[in-house]
Amino acid sequence: MKRLHKLDYKWIALSNTTLGMLMATINASILLIALPDIFRGIHINPLAPGNTSYLLWLILGFMVVMAVLLVSLGRLGDIYGRVRMFNLGFAVFTVFSILLSVTWMHGSAAAIWLILMRVGQGVGGALLFANSTAILTDAFPADQRGLALGVNSIAAIAGSFLGLVLGGVLGPVSWRLVFLVSVPVGVVATIWSYHSLRELAERRPAKIDWWGNATFALGLVAVMIGITYGIQPYGGHVMGWTNPFVLGTLIGGVALLVVFCVIEVHVDEPMFHLDLFRIRAFTAGNISALLAAMGRGGLQFILIIWLQGIWLPEHGYAFSQTPLWAGIYMLPLIAGFLVAGPASGWLSDRFGARPFATGGMVLAGVSFLLLIVLPVDFSYMWFALILLLNGIGMGLFASPNSAGVMNSLPPSQRGAGAGMLATFMNSASVLSIGVFFTLMIIGLASGLPHTLQHGLVAHQVPAADAARISHLPPVATLFASFLGYNPMATLLGPHVLASLPAGQAHELTGRSFFPHLISSPFHSALVYAFVFAILACAIAAVASMLRGGKDRAAEPVRSIEMATGLEPMEEVA
Repeated sequence: MKRLHKLDYKWIALSNTTLGMLMATINASILLIALPDIFRGIHINPLAPGNTSYLLWLILGFMVVMAVLLVSLGRLGDIYGRVRMFNLGFAVFTVFSILLSVTWMHGSAAAIWLILMRVGQGVGGALLFANSTAILTDAFPADQRGLALGVNSIAAIAGSFLGLVLGGVLGPVSWRLVFLVSVPVGVVATIWSYHSLRELAERRPAKIDWWGNATFALGLVAVMIGITYGIQPYGGHVMGWTNPFVLGTLIGGVALLVVFCVIEVHVDEPMFHLDLFRIRAFTAGNISALLAAMGRGGLQFILIIWLQGIWLPEHGYAFSQTPLWAGIYMLPLIAGFLVAGPASGWLSDRFGARPFATGGMVLAGVSFLLLIVLPVDFSYMWFALILLLNGIGMGLFASPNSAGVMNSLPPSQRGAGAGMLATFMNSASVLSIGVFFTLMIIGLASGLPHTLQHGLVAHQVPAADAARISHLPPVATLFASFLGYNPMATLLGPHVLASLPAGQAHELTGRSFFPHLISSPFHSALVYAFVFAILACAIAAVASMLRGGKDRAAEPVRSIEMATGLEPMEEVA
């Protein structure tokens, strides 16, 4: 009976943590498609001068907070109980979801309120993310963790794409539903996890490493802020990487992270044992996860812009309809994750993590290469097959890599280790957005101004207006397409459109002019972005191959146990 109860518990733990991952990641992406409805609901134009920061922080604030807090909250789980922290995550997430939905203000005040409440929601998400992997590792034996972590990882990745569809469906009905949809799930999950989950790991009372927590959080926040403002225009530049504020935050953030490493080496009870990086499987797995997330993180944005700004309008969809359909047309990517993730986790339990994690990165790299050779005005069947291949590749990688990392850790360090793994992935996602947007803007800036000016003059736009509009930062074009706005109506503005003959105005703002105009410059930008993704996947594949086998990792592990006083590990992957 006791054995049966234990068998039942691991599946209870899996269902709880999977629900937590789904809720957190769905809410991380649900705003991307629903943003136009949200901004209309609070009566603010996100593309107006000075409002771009509201747009970026609504998108990135949740992810930045998660990335910053994951290690600290994972360490707190090791000290005070992983289940306790996980249960608190459901409750915090639910409370801030309610606060997001009851916004009564309008304009800038409402935007600031939503950003702050998203930060609070991110704290709840971080509590869920930081402790779920450790809870699963405690509940499942080593030879079944690949399957469990596979289901969990794929739920997290699939949730980020399911959020796109949900945002597209709920946003037009009511923007408040985008936040309210999590509330009933959060209430039930809070009660259920409180009554069904139990602590299996022995808690290690320890002092909190306040200086380590502070320098890590401040350093990572500074880096994330620098990235966020680096992709915005500055002065006469199309991007802000030369902005003294951006340079200061990036340099200051890196300096604080260096100080964090120095502190962790010298304190008695560090937030994170840097000696764990002497474990080859742990180090290689984290490097691979970082690079895989770098390749994957910006993909959502690029595909959304591709579909909403070019392909869907060319195939008869109004710009206002493109957000929902962009999410629907990306479903093959989710299908690939859902098929490959659990299967690779189950197989890696039997044959090891290395072949599946390495092979997954190779397949993902091939899919990015195929996206480069795919015409901008593609046949959807080929697009869907490439997305499916990308999903399969990322799915093959995710669960074996997570299992390999977690199996390499001492039981007392699983919370902090899981937090570090999740931090690498979430930080890389934010960094990837900055890199992808930068490469896209560089690609567009080289060809779009001339093409745009020539096309506008050909449709009787005054030469002065055409020159002014063509030299606007390309980020305005990207954001307009991303938000499902009519790009040319946004760029031209009502005054210029009113001065044109009705036929020309209709032609410029129709479904064909902008897609045809931007196709060539956009493809050049795509090449830059996807070449970066291919390189990230290739390096991740190499790192995964070098993760080592059990025998080679065992000796470093024993030395770490002797140096840190940590208890022996049950298995090294």
